[in-house]
Amino acid sequence: MMGILNVTPDSFSDGGAYADAAAAVAHARAMIAGGATIIDVGGESTRPRAPVVDAVEELARVVPVLDALGDDVAAVAWSIDTRRASVAAVALEAGAVLVNDVSAGADPDMFPLVADRGAGICLMHMQGDPATMQDDPRYGDVVSEVAAFLESRMRAATDAGIAEDAIVLDPGIGFGKTAAHNLALIHGLRTILRLGRPVLVGVSRKGVIGEITGRAVDDRLAGSIGAALAAVCAGAAVVRVHDVRETVDALRVFTEMGGGMG
Repeated sequence: MMGILNVTPDSFSDGGAYADAAAAVAHARAMIAGGATIIDVGGESTRPRAPVVDAVEELARVVPVLDALGDDVAAVAWSIDTRRASVAAVALEAGAVLVNDVSAGADPDMFPLVADRGAGICLMHMQGDPATMQDDPRYGDVVSEVAAFLESRMRAATDAGIAEDAIVLDPGIGFGKTAAHNLALIHGLRTILRLGRPVLVGVSRKGVIGEITGRAVDDRLAGSIGAALAAVCAGAAVVRVHDVRETVDALRVFTEMGGGMG
């Protein structure tokens, strides 16, 4: 269970809510108490059409939170949600063990850094970049194209010295995809699982849930829980969520009552 800790003013769902270090730390502790096993800290929004921030600003948002967390870093696994090797390096030094890279190593320094530090990395598929990715996403076969991209990036990561067992794959729900593409990826997750690595799915509060339910972004808890259950049933090893306690409870009950996971 990966809990989302956005320390940004403009993330699509909770932008600004945890930009203050004290609020971010309190939220991180609440997610840990709720059952999160990974906390993913991000200092740059990658929502559709989000403005780019430079590394200096990203670090100014992330570093005070990592510093304030102190001993809490040891309580769970910490992840840094960044596309920049310079930001990842600081976070890894502060105790993060995983880099959640939505660009799948576009920064040429990222793979060598992760290899040198012996860290883990999550490689995500995105068509285009946050500024343009939702303008007109098109695929011939979204599942096979996403799987081929992830296989290629996984090969590049291992060629750079990253251990294969340190790699997690993410199909990138909502990153350059229509609702139909997102649903196809959940239904076709087995194709990505055949690459032999754990798969992370992040669909919490995203647009596809709004399209299915008609709910606004701040009213998608039930839909997000349903999406998490569907992702786990499809084979996801990690779900990235905003509402940790509620999702953990739902998964626990679902499992105990014989839900058809895997």
